[in-house]
Amino acid sequence: MEDKYQESLDFLYSQLPMFSRVGAAAYKPGLERVERLSEFYGHPERRLRAIHVAGTNGKGSTSHIIAAVLQAAGYKTALYTSPHLVDFRERIRIDGRMIPEEKVTEFVDNFKSLGYPGDKPSFFELTMIMAFDWFAREEVDYAVIETGMGGRLDSTNILRPMLCVITNISPDHTQFLGHTLPEIAAEKAGIIKEGVPVVIGEADEETEGVFHAKAAECGAPVTDVYKSPGVWNFRLKEDYSGWRASSDIAGEIETDLAGDYQQKNIPTALAAVSELIRLGVRIPVEAIREGVANAASMTGLAGRWQITSRQPLTICDTGHNIGGLEINMLRLRRLKEEAPEGASLRMVIGFVADKAIDDILKLFPKDAHYYLTNAAIPRALPVSELSDKFREAGLEGVEYPDVASAIAAVMEDASPEDIIYIGGSTFIVAEALPVMCGGKEEK
Repeated sequence: MEDKYQESLDFLYSQLPMFSRVGAAAYKPGLERVERLSEFYGHPERRLRAIHVAGTNGKGSTSHIIAAVLQAAGYKTALYTSPHLVDFRERIRIDGRMIPEEKVTEFVDNFKSLGYPGDKPSFFELTMIMAFDWFAREEVDYAVIETGMGGRLDSTNILRPMLCVITNISPDHTQFLGHTLPEIAAEKAGIIKEGVPVVIGEADEETEGVFHAKAAECGAPVTDVYKSPGVWNFRLKEDYSGWRASSDIAGEIETDLAGDYQQKNIPTALAAVSELIRLGVRIPVEAIREGVANAASMTGLAGRWQITSRQPLTICDTGHNIGGLEINMLRLRRLKEEAPEGASLRMVIGFVADKAIDDILKLFPKDAHYYLTNAAIPRALPVSELSDKFREAGLEGVEYPDVASAIAAVMEDASPEDIIYIGGSTFIVAEALPVMCGGKEEK
């Protein structure tokens, strides 16, 4: 069965290239193709009561928190996210458990044998229909669906959700979504549907008007989380493993999500939960507390300020654009200031080739020790080019040919009081986690 499963993955990866690995060549915007594919499979999305989540940063964490609360409330809850880190099946879950390997194989075999007459779908399109088909067959109560890139032309936008959520806007994928924040906001706002409530997690002068204009056009009620977040007084746990906070919906809460950016994601997720309650979904206060407290462990969320070691303190984080990395660099600077005298900040860093790296590197601390590398994907920025970029930014780093060798070097150099950060790209973290944590999830 494992060989058959691997054959199915090889088909998905090689026959249907995915954007996250190869970049622009795999990007197929528009809904015509995926609507035809969905029709071929009987429109499984029409059998889902879905919460649709878009945004530049935070949409993954927010989706996982909402799903965890629904699970804790006793609902059979589907979760579709991307990209995966270690195992393809991370993208497709019910109640935190990944889709079984045999279900992936069955779907791929079915697709190949039926002789689909339409245009060849992208990796993302076929994977999404696989998820929707499985969710519908399993008769889930609710499905939390994260967009891929953008919103308006994203494959997931064939949904007719019960609730839309937009987390925030930051420059990313500008070659596809636009070069200004209002342009990017307009693409994300494309998920807003006629009469469907929308929760806006974060907005500013440039983007607020875009969201409200689209909502008014669609007659969609708006909840602006940034104006009345409903969660306050965040306190970091003593072991850095998460946050404690006060909330207007569930009183005192805590979470196993540790990144500073969760101070924005948690209020957004809880505002979405409040809206679900208003829509008639029964969610007890105890379920809210349980879901928020155990969001990562209940849903399998990984790579978000994930602490893999205490001595030295080692953090893996998938933040990869200006918005996410700015928050992370501020947190690292604070950790360095709080560390014992003589402690060093050591960073294993790599990027994909289509990021605004010159602007990102302005955020990086000058006094860190950098271990530069590249992930084993075609889209990765070669480490030699990354090294040139670092020198141009006034930073110094040592080149390593792959993630494993960079991690081996940083672990050899680090003392117990040091701080190690591994990131810059989702794919750096994806290759680091099996090394740091010892393998994959359950079958």
